[in-house]
Amino acid sequence: MDNRLKVLFAASECVPFAKSGGLGDVIGSLPKAFPKDEVDARVILPKYESIPWKYVKDFEYVTNFWVKIGYESRYVGIFRYVMDGVTFYFIDNEYYFKRNGLYGFYDDAERYVYFCRAVMEAIPYIDFYPDVIHCNDWQTALIPFFLKEQYAWHYTNTKSVFTIHNIKYQGHYGFDDVKTILNLDYFPAQMEFYDDVNFMKGAMYTADLVTTVSPSYAEEIKDPYYGEGLDGVARDVSWKEIGILNGIDEASYNPQTDEALFIPYAAGDIQKKRENKRKLQEYLGLPQRSEVPMIAFISRLVDQKGIDLIMGVIHDILKMDIQFVVLGTGDSQYENSLRDIANQYPDKMRTIIDFNEPLSRKIYAAADMFLVPSKFEPCGLTQMISMRYGTIPIVRETGGLKDSVQYYNKTTGDGNGFSFQTYNAHDMLFTLQKAVGMYYDEPEQWNHLMHNAFNTHYDWRLAADIYEYWYKKITGRL
Repeated sequence: MDNRLKVLFAASECVPFAKSGGLGDVIGSLPKAFPKDEVDARVILPKYESIPWKYVKDFEYVTNFWVKIGYESRYVGIFRYVMDGVTFYFIDNEYYFKRNGLYGFYDDAERYVYFCRAVMEAIPYIDFYPDVIHCNDWQTALIPFFLKEQYAWHYTNTKSVFTIHNIKYQGHYGFDDVKTILNLDYFPAQMEFYDDVNFMKGAMYTADLVTTVSPSYAEEIKDPYYGEGLDGVARDVSWKEIGILNGIDEASYNPQTDEALFIPYAAGDIQKKRENKRKLQEYLGLPQRSEVPMIAFISRLVDQKGIDLIMGVIHDILKMDIQFVVLGTGDSQYENSLRDIANQYPDKMRTIIDFNEPLSRKIYAAADMFLVPSKFEPCGLTQMISMRYGTIPIVRETGGLKDSVQYYNKTTGDGNGFSFQTYNAHDMLFTLQKAVGMYYDEPEQWNHLMHNAFNTHYDWRLAADIYEYWYKKITGRL
């Protein structure tokens, strides 16, 4: 008899099948981090048009059925695929998911109402009755509500966990726009939000456990500045809310085995790291100077990521003897401004407007410093990845950045990076100047700091152990 804990992750994206942000990385890594003899973790997600054919060609058809969405019956196909010991299920419906992109469509509310309904109805067909359904962000926020309000007698022993990856995106719609597709003849109080419906609010109230992706973010969202209108709800459910810091896939982000790098190197091999910098300088057409510190910024180019701070003092940054490399896509105003600045400083700065995973890894390996000045950051993975490659993070103290980067203390030798507290361009500039000063003037301290960064680990197994504890707690297995 299989006594393992059964967990079904429901999500709208998952690496390597579909990704738009950090959520995809989490769902691609966390399920496989659980010990297989203790937890049977599986994943269910939409079968998007954009999933690479190299995976789709090996999908196994399971079955199909129909679900009611408003006045329509909609087809649900189920496919299965096993990778890295994890079983993945895909909800197939070309009307909703055969599109160019994951989100941003006029009918996103209906698409993810359908997905949540299909997940609930699919469980008997896949013959996997989970002890826990672990839901992620607003696209799956209806599942805890459905489980409590409409399927409780079907799944009497199933509990729900809802993880907030970013509280800014909540699934906020007019009730008249969604009441039909929700198959509701009453206004659900758990979702009421200023006379509208808020899917995320409903999940926060109906889930058995609410988690965020870092301990600091769990506290921050109780504050109106960070809570995006749901700070009162976060305070109200604080008795069942915890923060669990995300991790990274250390097997993938390993400078010794990463095939994307110009030159693989072992942790602590400073000379080969510098050779990667020289190779990147050559690749980008920058002066090949191994002694100059390279600062990297890899990010979505949006307000959240602190680009306004960078633009406010960019000329002061570039007055220093440094090189600055930017990689990312986002708002056109930031793309154009960063291109223009790079053109003004052809020997100091490069702006690459692209989403380019292999190039990002080359930059992680080549850079000396990694800038993350976010206005808010639920967890952040880039600062963890940078340390894996011996690149020193310079972050604003918020969310997961605060939890993962400790300011370097030259007296004790403790710490793995630099940080600043206030969301202020000149505080960021001052911190950058301190880092550059240490790089040039105190090489022994800098090398020790690099050693600390190399030896900082945020492997997913650490987070998986905490999740497993809470799964067992809410299901009565402790």
